[in-house]
Amino acid sequence: MDITKSEPHRVLELFSGIGGMRMALEQAGKEFEIVSAIDVNPIANEVYKHNFGAKMVRNGNILSLTAEKVTKLKVDTIVMSPPCQPFTRNGKFNDINDRRSDPFLHICELLDQMPLVKFILMENVKGFENSQACEMYKTRLREAGFHYQQYILSPHQFGVPNTRHRYYCIAKRNGADFKWKSEEIITTPQAGCGAKQTLVGTIVDTQQDALESYGLKSATLLKHLPLMDVCTPESINSMCFTKAYTHYAEGTGSVYCPLPRQEFDKTYALAMCAEEDEDRKLALLRELRVRYFTPKEVARLMSFPEHFSFPETVTNKQRYRVLGNSINVFVVSVLLHEL
Repeated sequence: MDITKSEPHRVLELFSGIGGMRMALEQAGKEFEIVSAIDVNPIANEVYKHNFGAKMVRNGNILSLTAEKVTKLKVDTIVMSPPCQPFTRNGKFNDINDRRSDPFLHICELLDQMPLVKFILMENVKGFENSQACEMYKTRLREAGFHYQQYILSPHQFGVPNTRHRYYCIAKRNGADFKWKSEEIITTPQAGCGAKQTLVGTIVDTQQDALESYGLKSATLLKHLPLMDVCTPESINSMCFTKAYTHYAEGTGSVYCPLPRQEFDKTYALAMCAEEDEDRKLALLRELRVRYFTPKEVARLMSFPEHFSFPETVTNKQRYRVLGNSINVFVVSVLLHEL
């Protein structure tokens, strides 16, 4: 029997960052061709080029994108992760009045002018679902003939030891069916689509000498450790890593202690009892060998493939920033099975 092989999906990767959506397509086992990857962040674009070549990535303003250009590229799939700052507490919730929303709103206005596009996956921060931008997006999707399904999911629900709740919207044109069906936002993974539960200890590096530079400084140990989320080898979760990781101590991501949890708890309790003897307290806290996760380890917690790497010219601060702006590759790969 003659079976004609289907053509690869022609994908436009908007707000492409360091290539998280592309890696999710690979992880999902989809046949695809990135016809263009567009982002305004030159550091992110350098990381993208380093991993995937310079052929399709470009430093560009999405506001200059036209429906004619998209049609000319014969794009049938769009994946995108627009800036989340307009929809976050630190971004002051300025929503559609934030100029950083302009490129996304521009895409909304093009939706009914791109007849070849059949599938769109969009990711943003949890909270986007309550925004004016989200309502506008869904209205424009309906007007352009798309049906959509919404999700709020976190990688820890799939066995990945990291919490990163994000809003996702999958849109299909011409009434295509969805594997997960709900009028409401889906917040629980479908049975059978998770990964095996992974422990934090299985993703960390163990070469102690190479990791010394990631150790918490004395002032941070004394002042901030009580407020930090400390993972140990047997931990099954870690906090969401943000672009401010290592720059701000609190609320930007977990830190790691190589000791078993019971041993950490015992030594930490002794340190807390030594409040009046700061030298002894600090000595005990240093015994814990608490450190920041390396950029490579953060990438693993975000389900990036092992072959992913950074150019040597990109500093650790820049690595944490672009990772904090990226996606969890595994979660998106699960959703891409709708493609």
